[in-house]
Amino acid sequence: MENREDVVRRLEKKHFTAAAEMIDNVIAADARRRAAQQESDAMQAQMNQYAKSIGGLMKEGKKAEAEAAKAEVAQLKEKSAELKSAMEEAENEVRNLLLQIPNVPNDSVPEGRTAEDNVVERQGGENPVFEGFEPLPHWDLAKKYDLIDFEMGVKIAGAGFPIYKGKGARLQRALINFFLDEAREAGYLEVEPPYVVNEASGYGTGQLPDKEGQMYHATADNLYLIPTAEVPVTNIFRDVILSEKELPQKMCAYSACFRREAGSYGKDVRGLNRLHQFNKVEIVRIDKPEHSYESLNEMIAHVENLVKKLELPYRILRLCGGDMSFTSAITFDFEVYSAAQQRWLEVSSVSNFESYQANRLKCRYKTAEGKTELCHTLNGSALALPRIVAALLENHQTAEGIRIPKALVPYCGFEMID
Repeated sequence: MENREDVVRRLEKKHFTAAAEMIDNVIAADARRRAAQQESDAMQAQMNQYAKSIGGLMKEGKKAEAEAAKAEVAQLKEKSAELKSAMEEAENEVRNLLLQIPNVPNDSVPEGRTAEDNVVERQGGENPVFEGFEPLPHWDLAKKYDLIDFEMGVKIAGAGFPIYKGKGARLQRALINFFLDEAREAGYLEVEPPYVVNEASGYGTGQLPDKEGQMYHATADNLYLIPTAEVPVTNIFRDVILSEKELPQKMCAYSACFRREAGSYGKDVRGLNRLHQFNKVEIVRIDKPEHSYESLNEMIAHVENLVKKLELPYRILRLCGGDMSFTSAITFDFEVYSAAQQRWLEVSSVSNFESYQANRLKCRYKTAEGKTELCHTLNGSALALPRIVAALLENHQTAEGIRIPKALVPYCGFEMID
């Protein structure tokens, strides 16, 4: 591997301490595969030569020499089978090693270990000013206006599965339709995917094996409940070769999302802050490598436009290496300010995976010159509902009730929650 040192250096940005050892193991296993392949090819050429000569020897009456040639072919076939087994073993080793190695971060990803090291790219909107009353957190507002029943959700399913009621349910539906309409106007094709995926789909987008413990697993059928619509939508392009003129592919999807969130506890998970089931609209792009960062910027602008229309104070973060996902090459998080909780809430991640997912998916395109290349894959939340709802309730509360942003009124059918 010519760029080994660069790959190791960049993987260390993600604090992947085994980078050098794992890369060396991949190189060694691939070298064994290549050596076995070369020997197998040479052996096949020998067998082809013997096969051609046997017929001629038989015609010339040289039966003993023909039988000797046949014996040589039989031995070569035996050795060829051994080489094939060695090649498959080396290929499996390479594949298994690569599944354990995260995506290489882009050079523009900042150094850092935790969320504290993320870089604020820009901020927008203004924090609300409350006069004459103390703002309530969204869980109290939900109870006051009978919008969400957290206790009933616990009774039916458990913590993290709230029930939305009345105007709370209508607000959910309004946001979903608003986000889907905005995506469609931006040129995204709406699809409605399954809410469960098979193992191949999980491996294709990198949820498996990395996040296996975070996914709900229906073991009887070996299916996984989706943590995001990214998984089924991106897998539409698994084992697909697109033409260059078909790129970029732009798709959006609404889905319920399911996340076990093992180990989550404390004040950061109260109310809508962290759920096991929630609604989200996802945007996905499949693109050419040379255009994917332009696509990334367009996706960021799209999400920024949504939070602006919802009249929420927001900021955009460029994630540091230590806070990025296993599969991402670069990620920008959107956070909205929670006025009552006085903290920032993440509502979207927009990521470019470059060729990492495409390599797993075998998602490729054919250039105008006829060459087959790996695509780049990108996705983003546009948007995830729970913390958006939390921020809407908290930031737009007034002494008279909760004001609905103008852009959302046609979808809600009401201007106030009171």
